[in-house]
Amino acid sequence: MEAFFYVVPLLMIGILGFAAFTVVRRAREVSSAWNSGLTAEARCLRVYTTTSGGGDSSVRTTLHHVYEFATREGRVVRFDETGGRGTTIEGDLVTVHYAADRPERATAKAPAPGKLAAGTGCLLAFFGTMALFCLGFMVVAHEIFDVADGFMP
Repeated sequence: MEAFFYVVPLLMIGILGFAAFTVVRRAREVSSAWNSGLTAEARCLRVYTTTSGGGDSSVRTTLHHVYEFATREGRVVRFDETGGRGTTIEGDLVTVHYAADRPERATAKAPAPGKLAAGTGCLLAFFGTMALFCLGFMVVAHEIFDVADGFMP
């Protein structure tokens, strides 16, 4: 039974670590695309939304855009990006930023390195706080089990 109080927080810390890795990886991809200096004109092929939640929880809607562009080498690239501008509709032309070695990781978001750093930092601080809470929970659970063992004959 005691293992439950150690395994679940460790599992949560693992999930938080993976989430932090994913956030940092995407921030690096976007930053790399912005810093490469390569841009292209892309056409918005599709706009759609996904929803999650419902029932007893709130519904969350995410806006997706599918873009297609040609690199300087002539390679046609299609990518899906979440969280774009709500005013971009199918058929619109937008400027995308991409890195030469990874054009499929392009972004149609305008360069805003400060906003990217602030958002990434806030998410990492949140994940770190949650991980510290899990560690604190494990320490308190350990102390409670040690005290409880002293009461048992």
